[in-house]
Amino acid sequence: MEHDRRGQRIVVLGGGGFLGSHVCERLVAEGASVVAVDSWVTGRERNLEGLEGPGTLEVLSGDAAEVAIDGPVGAILHLASPASPPDYLRHPTVTLRAGSVATLHAIDVAEAHGARLLFASTSEVYGDPLVHPQPETYTGNVDPTGPRAVYDEAKRFGEAAVAAAGRDGRVDVAIVRIFNTVGPRMRPDDGRMVPAFVAELLDTGSVTIHGDGRQTRSVADVDDTVDGLLRALDAPVAGPINIGNPDEHTVLEIAGWVGAALGIEPSHRFVPGMRGDPARRCPDITLATRVLGWRPAVTAREAVVRATRWLAAERVAP
Repeated sequence: MEHDRRGQRIVVLGGGGFLGSHVCERLVAEGASVVAVDSWVTGRERNLEGLEGPGTLEVLSGDAAEVAIDGPVGAILHLASPASPPDYLRHPTVTLRAGSVATLHAIDVAEAHGARLLFASTSEVYGDPLVHPQPETYTGNVDPTGPRAVYDEAKRFGEAAVAAAGRDGRVDVAIVRIFNTVGPRMRPDDGRMVPAFVAELLDTGSVTIHGDGRQTRSVADVDDTVDGLLRALDAPVAGPINIGNPDEHTVLEIAGWVGAALGIEPSHRFVPGMRGDPARRCPDITLATRVLGWRPAVTAREAVVRATRWLAAERVAP
């Protein structure tokens, strides 16, 4: 579902990242004047090269917690944060700052410009869930000092800050909880499940499975996730609202899809499960379907195959 966004100036914090660059691409295609802000800790400048459409793109290099935005702003999408476990464990303070200081700054900027603010949260706020599938009313099972805490708690703080600004009437807000998303522009060294499987299979012909591999995951295609985000931006909804694919599959099954896409029959190397790794992860998207008219159009397997082929080509590109 595309809109005519000519005349809209929209700021995307984290615009050079995997998801942020796809959001920028869609907005430019719809005619918006887009300001992409990125510190390039995990984003890549080339993600924003060659974006085409009737809109325009301005790229600002800087910290989302400090960046000054001149001129009119109609909306801000806060997607700035390391998102993969290797990245946020490598950059814990950056991650915590993105969810806290940068969110408070985004609220101030949105208030100053009278702009709508969409905060991109995560399914990780549910932790290792005791309720399945996870509805937005579930408050989670999160370890505040565990290895995932820098990401989980940063996003939980961000939600609290944005929700408070919305309740106070300071800012028109939306909170979206994004579930596992894959697609082109993922970094081959991203470290999340699909990129890790692709890299290991191409290098060794095997995949490392943490635990028994029967833990489940939700996998959405990036185009579906972007569509959900922009529907939430446009709808009179504050959230939180889940955006993810409710079609649940085991890690072993997903590893098999990656192998099949590469033409490799994978062998499995089982290692102990990671602390805090959720046993089941699947969104309840009843609210997104009812309020946004949104459901994923791409199957989980199709999303994984598309991402796998792109990642494989990226690894052999000059």
